[in-house]
Amino acid sequence: MLLLLLRVFFLFLVSLVVTSYYGERTATAQIGVDLPVISLWMGAIGVAIVLVALDLLIAEKSIRAIGAIIFGLAGGLLMSVAASIILNLLIQTYAPMWEGTPFHNVLVVLLGVCFCYLSISFVLQTKDDFRLVIPYVQFSKQTKGGRPMLLDTSVIIDGRIADICETRILESELLVPRFILQELQNIADSSDRLKRNRGRCGLDVLNKLQTNHKVDVTIYSDALPDGTESEPVDSKLVQLARKLNGRVITNDYNLNKVAQIHGVDVININDLSNALKPIVLPGESMSVKIIKPGEEAGQGVGYLEDGTMVVVEQARDKIGQTLNIGVTSVLQTSAGRMIFGRIGGVPALGDRERRPRRGQSDRAD
Repeated sequence: MLLLLLRVFFLFLVSLVVTSYYGERTATAQIGVDLPVISLWMGAIGVAIVLVALDLLIAEKSIRAIGAIIFGLAGGLLMSVAASIILNLLIQTYAPMWEGTPFHNVLVVLLGVCFCYLSISFVLQTKDDFRLVIPYVQFSKQTKGGRPMLLDTSVIIDGRIADICETRILESELLVPRFILQELQNIADSSDRLKRNRGRCGLDVLNKLQTNHKVDVTIYSDALPDGTESEPVDSKLVQLARKLNGRVITNDYNLNKVAQIHGVDVININDLSNALKPIVLPGESMSVKIIKPGEEAGQGVGYLEDGTMVVVEQARDKIGQTLNIGVTSVLQTSAGRMIFGRIGGVPALGDRERRPRRGQSDRAD
């Protein structure tokens, strides 16, 4: 609403300035051209409308891009002034008949335009790596917290990242590249019901992150590294992380390996979850409810509250019951941790030593 009022006020102000300056007179006395006031007024309003239309068309603006254009324009003007001085000296020395001619003036203007274009283009293409160095002073990009973290599609759909942000453990800025958002939208519009629900869940999680004041979330819309526009999403994410010197947050095992090959740091939510699970040692006792039969004969399977799978020997016929078991071993895999146990606990070492072997008891008899 405020922008709309600003644009209307801009158009009104332009028309008011033109009207108050020229009044009822023609433009003959002002610019030497016999034009009615209405022509100048319409021309000024037309230019103002074109500016407002350009403002509306360029919806996504970046203060870094504007700063780069201003700095590039200033550098181009300085270089054009230096070049025009050199050009004037050359003309005075070798072609004095050209001095002050239209060709000379046009050449100076063309030099200024070319230098401004080249300077702005150079700064725009290198604005992310650009640093203005003055003796003992260096101006560089300042970001909140540490290196930025780029979110993958899988970690957004997973949803646990929102709970992690609630703990205030993440101080770095979270970046969601535009192509990741587009992939979420494509999944949410899928004809497959399961994919559609996952995509909508991911969009809900992203909206929750954006409304969370405990973390900074930004939709990254800047240009991608050259040559990556047609590559797969995972490759784009890795290359963008390299460009921004950021880290990737994901649940994707393959993306994890690819990022490590390219030297990009990865935070795997599954690894983080496994690291936060309580440590269970062989010999400890616990209670677990048997949910389903295991793969081996006689085994029953249950789960702890954190999702850890517990495989219990001789518990296939006790499905639905809560048993006290003793932990015999713990297996750590890439998919998570598995606990193996048996009903009634693990026999102590002394009991196993005192228990006679079958051959010894037969000989004793």
